Amino acid sequence: MACAAARSPADQDRFICIYPAYLNNKKTNTEGRRIPISKAVENPTATEIQDVCSAVGLNKNKTYSREWNRRVQVQLKQEDGSLCLVQFPSRKSVMLYAAEMIPKLKTRTQKAGGADQSLQQGEGGKKGKGKKKK
Repeated sequence: MACAAARSPADQDRFICIYPAYLNNKKTNTEGRRIPISKAVENPTATEIQDVCSAVGLNKNKTYSREWNRRVQVQLKQEDGSLCLVQFPSRKSVMLYAAEMIPKLKTRTQKAGGADQSLQQGEGGKKGKGKKKK
């Protein structure tokens, strides 16, 4: 209870949470997508969102690994209420930027070229798991 009292409402307004569902083009508005489908990304991960935000200079808050649906907490405002980065005045501007940059990540561009190798490795792993169950 002491932790809840120590955090003022102003502290909570400084940080925003971004869930991968907010940026997922496979989701509908009722399922949690918060940006237009034309700008959304196919199946983004919390790690990708975190990488994009940290690359531009947005500070992240610690995340909890126990959550089944991972989130990224990003600091939007400083203690005095001023913006950390002028180019991100709102939550939506951060989400649109992340959705724009995620397809440009190396992990996304390399997946297209190495798809055949990943399929072969996946088949080998399935055979090994079946034998170990005995």
